[in-house]
Amino acid sequence: MNSISQMTPHIAISVGDQLRIYHAFVTTAKIQLDAPSTITLHAAPLIDVAAFAADFSIFDANLANRAARLVLIDSSELAWQRARYRQESCVLTPAHPMLVGLETLQQWIWRRLQALPEANFEQLLAAGDETP
Repeated sequence: MNSISQMTPHIAISVGDQLRIYHAFVTTAKIQLDAPSTITLHAAPLIDVAAFAADFSIFDANLANRAARLVLIDSSELAWQRARYRQESCVLTPAHPMLVGLETLQQWIWRRLQALPEANFEQLLAAGDETP
């Protein structure tokens, strides 16, 4: 197991024959800076999201109301994602392994899947996409 897997909470997600390992991080980056497979689990002001961080020193009282997110980043895109966030001076720090462990990640992913509105499928079909 590599050092990233040992340092950050992670979850393996399998869809069909594809297996991806996602790592949990806290970031202040805007969603527009995300890689396509990055998943936002929770968004709130930094004062709230910083509680999920392994290193609470990221919290700066001057940035308390800045938007922040708990995200899952695909391990194959992690180096690119870090560079992109760093380029924009955004915080990116591992989530705390006890607060954001495997069970917690599983629950959050199920909630995300259940929250997908059916309207999205109707919009895709109306746009000519044949796959529901």
